[in-house]
Amino acid sequence: MHRHEHLLRKTTKTFKTALTGKESFSPARRPLVYYLPFTLNAAEMKTVHSTLLLLLFVPLAEPAPPPQLDTHSNYEYATDNYEETKFSQDYEDEYLDGKTPEEKETLTPDEKSLQLQKDESVTLPPKKETDEMPTCLLCVCLSGSVYCEEVDIDAVPPLPKESAYLYARFNKIKKLTAKDFADMPNLRRLDFTGNLIEDIEDNTFSQLPLLEELSLAENQLLRLPVLPPKLTLFNAKHNKIKSKGIKANTFKKLNKLSFLYLDHNDLESVPPNLPESLRVIHLQFNSITSITDDTFCKANDTRYIRDRVEEIRLEGNPIILGKHPNSFICLKRLPVGSYI
Repeated sequence: MHRHEHLLRKTTKTFKTALTGKESFSPARRPLVYYLPFTLNAAEMKTVHSTLLLLLFVPLAEPAPPPQLDTHSNYEYATDNYEETKFSQDYEDEYLDGKTPEEKETLTPDEKSLQLQKDESVTLPPKKETDEMPTCLLCVCLSGSVYCEEVDIDAVPPLPKESAYLYARFNKIKKLTAKDFADMPNLRRLDFTGNLIEDIEDNTFSQLPLLEELSLAENQLLRLPVLPPKLTLFNAKHNKIKSKGIKANTFKKLNKLSFLYLDHNDLESVPPNLPESLRVIHLQFNSITSITDDTFCKANDTRYIRDRVEEIRLEGNPIILGKHPNSFICLKRLPVGSYI
């Protein structure tokens, strides 16, 4: 056999073996090159050799599949606006579904924005009003007592229904209203010492039937409101209260009042109609200039004894107590003050 034919057969056999993994061919599938009736020169042989390589290896080279992007990973790692990107895609999937590609293409960015805003106005739930912190987080609530001391509040906070004692000392409260204690019938003690209270509505405390102790000391009060009937202690010292700021019947019906502290104010006279239940009366350091026989006693009843009074303080006032001897004849103890 010619040398070129031999080389051609050998080359063909080698490529077939590489393709099929078999060392020999079956007679039925023997390559045609075994039966070529002609011989090839060197140039032709080179051409045939190149053609065979192309025919054998081209079917083996399959195109690589396009890379599939992991959209979830892309959201997480490829952008900082994951929520915005995800929401935009969900919007397009929901509101452009069912539209033709042409309709989707014709939807402008402005239209998308308007549609998105419309959707937000319909589906977003209304915001809850949570501007104020709950009272028992801002203050301390313990067994019916609420302690709101030195927390810089400027109004009375909403109180639990079962509250009986409120201590709101040293804050920035400027006004007290009836709404502050609406539906709070169990309150027994209120302490607003050291605030900035200038005004109190008249009916603020009258709706509290069980209130026994009320402290409004160290504020900016000019007058007193109506007081509840079961009050036993009232403290309004260190204010700016004048005599005209106390009504004639303010204390008249307080038959359980035992302790009255009105010292360090601007009173020009002793408040009228003080109840006989009083044990301690502090009126020191005011502007009191006069006292009558009916201030503490009864001018028409020389036998009258005010036996419950234990202490009356009038020092620091411009009055000379020695000039009013009949004003104290019903008392067991003389008031504290200047007599000469």
